[in-house]
Amino acid sequence: MAYFIYGEKEINHLKARDPVLGQAIDRIGMIKREVHTELFAALVNSIVGQQISTKAQVTVWNRMKEGLLEVTPQKVGQCTKEELQSFGISFRKAAYIKTAAERVLNGSLDLRGLSEAEDEQVKQELTKLPGVGVWTAEMLMTFSMQRPDIVSYSDLAIQRGMRMLYHHRAITPKLFQKYARRYSPCGTVASLYLWAVAGGAIPEMKDYAPKKKK
Repeated sequence: MAYFIYGEKEINHLKARDPVLGQAIDRIGMIKREVHTELFAALVNSIVGQQISTKAQVTVWNRMKEGLLEVTPQKVGQCTKEELQSFGISFRKAAYIKTAAERVLNGSLDLRGLSEAEDEQVKQELTKLPGVGVWTAEMLMTFSMQRPDIVSYSDLAIQRGMRMLYHHRAITPKLFQKYARRYSPCGTVASLYLWAVAGGAIPEMKDYAPKKKK
């Protein structure tokens, strides 16, 4: 099992740039977040997990790994959409996964080459795939590619963590960019702590978003 790698360098940078986040870091301590180093397998897993519960995603993913032995473009390429569907996914998801494998196999998507590309280029290439939006691309860049400076505006928990930490009622794109610039080039580590805050790691922190009327 692999975890996102960070240490004192990133922590010290964030604490120096953002004392409020720094206090949260001190309260929470080091965070261990699992990463999936095989990008294609992580991509398939992310498609599998769309619009289903985490428990269901784990069940389907385990079936897929057992059935294919290893989730690679070559193995997926040998399956029909119906065979992929038999693991417990929709026909649409099976088509997404099949297309991703085909593009890797025919060279139109160079996953290895992405490791040398800039963040925006990686995002552009990944979102060309059917079924992969900006959020999915950013999560792959975070939890598979381990890019150091990813903070996702598309992630609702990141926005929630910012509201809780900085006492905002809403996170506008302009406000988000202010914080993302402040964290850079260690945005991904900041994201780990924002997720922790959003998940209740500091119990007395509350969400300042306006309450919805019933």
